Amino acid sequence: MSSSTTEYEARDVAAKAADYQAETDDLMGEKMVLNMGPSHPATHGVLRLILELDGEVIEKADPDVGFLHRGDEKIAENMHYNQFVPYTDRLDYLAPLANNVAYACAVEKLMGWELPPRGQAVRVLCCELARISSHMLGVGVCAMDVGAMTVFLYTFTEREKIYNLCEQLTGARFTTSYTRVGGQVRDMPPGFPDAVRTFLSECEVTIDEVGRLLDKNKIFINRMADIGVISKEKAIAWGLTGPNLRASGATRDLRKDNPYLGYEKYDFDVVVADEGDCYARYQVRMEEMKQSIRICRQVLDTMPDGPVNLADSKSMLPDKERVLMSMEELIHHFIVATQGIDAPAGEVYFGAENPKGELGFYIHSTGGGVPNRLKIRSPSFCNLSLCSKLLPGHMVSDIPAILGSLDFVMGECDR
Repeated sequence: MSSSTTEYEARDVAAKAADYQAETDDLMGEKMVLNMGPSHPATHGVLRLILELDGEVIEKADPDVGFLHRGDEKIAENMHYNQFVPYTDRLDYLAPLANNVAYACAVEKLMGWELPPRGQAVRVLCCELARISSHMLGVGVCAMDVGAMTVFLYTFTEREKIYNLCEQLTGARFTTSYTRVGGQVRDMPPGFPDAVRTFLSECEVTIDEVGRLLDKNKIFINRMADIGVISKEKAIAWGLTGPNLRASGATRDLRKDNPYLGYEKYDFDVVVADEGDCYARYQVRMEEMKQSIRICRQVLDTMPDGPVNLADSKSMLPDKERVLMSMEELIHHFIVATQGIDAPAGEVYFGAENPKGELGFYIHSTGGGVPNRLKIRSPSFCNLSLCSKLLPGHMVSDIPAILGSLDFVMGECDR
């Protein structure tokens, strides 16, 4: 065999080997696309994640929302201001009382109204009870997602007690529809303050017990610490608000930065952490519940007397007793009920510090009882927008921990 033939065969073998190696590399490097959701138990609702995986490592993540979409903003533009209150319950349906308050405050800002002191105090109490309820569920479900089933049972028990209080106050447990533009449906019932005090004392014990179960739990820390880290700069750039923002080192809290409903009168701390990981977000929510208990006690201790609603406004429904006794009041009732609040023309935005973050309502009015345009700034939607940047580089098993720590609710994402 000639040397040229041998050289040719060697080159041929080398080329085939290179082709085989390229095919093997392509095969080994092939990415897998996995649809997580929209019915996966770890996604806290109808969220679909389109994941591109390299083995167990996430290369790309696209959150796909809209499975619960209802068009709330367009609905609001076709009904009277007060008629939209029940729809706000369905935004963050884990904190309906707080949603009611945020929306009513936005319309009252448009009207130029200010509630009497007792009405403001009752609303603050509602908002802080809603915060405790939401955080209880958020912490409990997040812990369950990473294997701590017992914590979920503790927190869900306390949340059930809050529902009992909601039933006393509003007549409903879940979708409360308690707030009205210009006040509340009714004042607190007899014995309600004492029932709240009893709950606050019991809730403190549960928060401490949950802390003992999780704070130094090696499995929980390994699943949460240094996972899903969001820097302060990235959190601000992506518009995060609420506990997710404060867990990354930013001190923004609308109750302090832009006080409403008399929050400036109450002594409480803005809870901040610097780590920005899943464990920091858990710690922030735990401490925020303690601060909410602190606020609730101050509200009860300083609860003023007087009405909870605006007095004798032509845009408010008159008392039922007066309607039954006076023709003028009956006509007044008929006009308000059929035409709605006579709002002035203008544009307003009001943002409230909800459990999930800043819930804002932008209203554009051309006058009359129906908004011309209404836009909802939902915190969960903004918080979820970071997933495409946050999830890549993590393992698939980290997804439940990250999503649980973000504590979103799909009702306001798919508004």
